[in-house]
Amino acid sequence: MPRTSARRGLLVRGLLSLAVLAASAFLLLTSQPRLGLDLKGGTQIVLETHDSPTMKADAKATDDAMEVIRRRVDALGVAEPVLARSGDNRILVELPGVQDPQEAIAILGRTAQLSVRPVLAQAGEKVLDDPSGQPLQLGATALTGEGVKNAQAVTDSTSGRWVVSMTLQDKATSAWQKITADAACAPSGAQARRVAIVVDDKIVSAPQMDQSIRCGAGIIGDTTQITGDFTRADAQELALVIRSGALPVPVEVAEQRVVGPTLGAEAIKSSAVAALAGLTLTAAFLLVAYRLAGLLAILALLGYAAVSYAVLLALGATLTLPGLAGFVLAIGMAIDANILIFERAREEYAVSRPKRLHRAATVGFRRALTAITDTNITTVIAAGLLFWLAAGPVKGFGVTLVIGVLSSLFSALVLGQVLLELAARNGFVQRHPGMSGLARFSRVRIWLTTKVPQLFRRPRRWLAAGLVLVAVCAAGVATHGLNLGVEFTGGRMIEYTAGHPVDPGQVRTALTDAGFDRAVVASSGDSTVTVRTEPIDEATAAKIKTVVDGATGGARQTRDDQIGPSVGAELRTKAVLALGLAVAAQLAYLAVRFDWRLGLATVASLVADVAVVVGAFAWLGKPVDGVFLAALLTVIGLSVNDSVVVFDRVRELRAARPKDGFASVMSAAVLQTLPRTVNTCLGVLFMLLALLVLGDGSLADFAVALLIGLAAGTASTVLTAAPVAIMLDARHPGAGVRKKKQRISGAVV
Repeated sequence: MPRTSARRGLLVRGLLSLAVLAASAFLLLTSQPRLGLDLKGGTQIVLETHDSPTMKADAKATDDAMEVIRRRVDALGVAEPVLARSGDNRILVELPGVQDPQEAIAILGRTAQLSVRPVLAQAGEKVLDDPSGQPLQLGATALTGEGVKNAQAVTDSTSGRWVVSMTLQDKATSAWQKITADAACAPSGAQARRVAIVVDDKIVSAPQMDQSIRCGAGIIGDTTQITGDFTRADAQELALVIRSGALPVPVEVAEQRVVGPTLGAEAIKSSAVAALAGLTLTAAFLLVAYRLAGLLAILALLGYAAVSYAVLLALGATLTLPGLAGFVLAIGMAIDANILIFERAREEYAVSRPKRLHRAATVGFRRALTAITDTNITTVIAAGLLFWLAAGPVKGFGVTLVIGVLSSLFSALVLGQVLLELAARNGFVQRHPGMSGLARFSRVRIWLTTKVPQLFRRPRRWLAAGLVLVAVCAAGVATHGLNLGVEFTGGRMIEYTAGHPVDPGQVRTALTDAGFDRAVVASSGDSTVTVRTEPIDEATAAKIKTVVDGATGGARQTRDDQIGPSVGAELRTKAVLALGLAVAAQLAYLAVRFDWRLGLATVASLVADVAVVVGAFAWLGKPVDGVFLAALLTVIGLSVNDSVVVFDRVRELRAARPKDGFASVMSAAVLQTLPRTVNTCLGVLFMLLALLVLGDGSLADFAVALLIGLAAGTASTVLTAAPVAIMLDARHPGAGVRKKKQRISGAVV
């Protein structure tokens, strides 16, 4: 019966794998990717702010308006948008993949000033026509859009018509109750029994209080509806602009144009070559390290790539070069789960009597499941919070991360297991177990476990070494500061127009050769190019003009704007908040799954890794920009994953060796999982080296950040996580001790 059940489970997983791969293949063959501005170009809109009766359109008001517009762009579903202030009263908006620019303009430029006003019987503060054309005398504003927590387009349950449902917050609830209570005191049918809901100086709804609403009581609750003659599109648009907030000052479209890609064909080609080279090196490493199992892992990774890319296509995600680099890098990172399974299978085969390869593969999978599950859940927690709380590129990173994690789980836990079990049950493989790659430990594993028995005899020395490393890196920030990129500092955007067609690729190459490798070049029409740089003086601007003249055969400067940072204060605040809550949520999860001591040790290791990467970039003078931010988020994921794998083994060994000291258990856990750590790092290392050597400038910086983070994440387990856990256990004994046994798929672990 158990054998029949196992075969039935294998059949179900096999059919599921085929179904998912078939659906992915269909999407890959029938869908076209949406490419970002850097790969294909897109729409550029310049909005100009104007004074309102109550506010001057200065730099601060324009910055506030830009953050409102950013929320609207996010709500439109545009991935990787670029927003920056140009001068004191202009906002530059670049929208990749927008199908209808006119619709976007209509939504971005709406002021959406929402107010709720009483309708008076006598002369009021303002007179406006209701939807039927009847003039109404309106009193002072009782409630504004600032009191709206959320707004959604829904259908009314009674009439079936589209309405906008609003959820109020804070004092707005009591204000709504008061205005409706006063209106309910007017005689039936009187104008004063109505309440006017006004958007952009137009009454969109003026409902009359029902007789069931008592005078002085009003409508109690935090929800209300805006009714009117709305189509579905009208209701959705109105809900979007209300929940994204009102623009503090009016805006109008000053310019609209189509822009070309900011990266040339040569940069895209070099990145593709880097990706192919990295994948080839990773595949070769897996074959050498794990033989047949490595080949199966390669097939599973190809399935991972197909599924994750198909999901991106299905969601209509916009692909940019850094996003594609992260996608390719994730393929290298996805080998971690497979390596965990392989190393566990090797352990089982070494102790099993009789030697049964298929049993070793099955038990290895089961025993690796807890570590795989915990690492992926902590990553999903962080990704979900980034998507929920952050904005702009950080929000997009959260989406990509969730897709990558789920696809990785399918690759390892479904497709990979099917392939491994089928191979392990093959008669030829069973007669020649050496070819499987699971029949013996590596020489490194044997040497580590026999020659280095006590790694943490003096944990304080390891921690001191880790603190020295962090201090050195922190000194780089203190003495050199951070070289913030254009996204954070703003800069300059200069436009050049020639009397003949120009090649932006030649301009880009010429600027790179002249030392302006961080300049972003885009075309706008056949004869116009724009150059975006960090803040520069007039002498440097003159040098750029000379280079552009040489590359284009002569061009006149038609525009020169100072642009503000595209990563505004609100976006930075949201990113920091999301990151802080993500770390706190991971700590809470790890405290429940392991215990609070190991959770704190994991967070300490994470903080050390972030400090090392940031400090190293300060010493190297590398730009801290959007690409660096994506790399830093990836480093955090790598750091948590490594600590979770080690602490999962600690928990297992504490149950198996109850009389051993915690330092001895920790030492054994680190040494036993070190081959997995080294092999995973090597798989990722090949991808990074390919990006560093063959990729363009921004991708090279991306690779540098991750190489530093990879080294720091690997070292911090020994230098920070393990020593901190040992010291906490010395003060508060019980780290990693299971309160009760857990069963996974019928196996006690």
